[in-house]
Amino acid sequence: MPKDYARSRRVGEQMQRLLGEVLLRDVKDPRVEGVSITAVEVSRDLSHATVWYSLLDPAADPAPAGEALARAAGLIRGKLGRAMYIRHVPALHFRHDESVERGARLSELIDRAVAADKDRPDNDD
Repeated sequence: MPKDYARSRRVGEQMQRLLGEVLLRDVKDPRVEGVSITAVEVSRDLSHATVWYSLLDPAADPAPAGEALARAAGLIRGKLGRAMYIRHVPALHFRHDESVERGARLSELIDRAVAADKDRPDNDD
C-alpha cells in the first residue's frame, strides 16, 4: 500500500470522528440535526475531502441538510484545523449517502416478502 494512500485514509478516518463532534457541538443550524457522517474520502494530495452523510429520518429531504453543511463548511474546516495537526485542511464537499436508506428499503421489502410467504395457505412451515 502506497504511503500517501495510507495517510489520506488515516486523515479521512480522523476527520470523520471529529466531524461528528463538530456538528453536535458547534454547528447551530437546525437543518443539521439528525445528520450522521457515514464516511470521509480524502484525495491522495489531501486537498479535497468528500464527506458522505445520511439522515436519521430516511424519509426526510437531504437537500436542506446539504445546504446547511455547505454553508457551515468554513466554520467546520476551521474547527478541524484546530483539532487536527495538519498544515492544510482539505476542502470539504458534502454528498448525501443513500446506502442507509437503500438498505432500509431492502430490509422492509424482505420483511414484507417473508410475512407474505408465511401467510400463504400452501406454505409447509
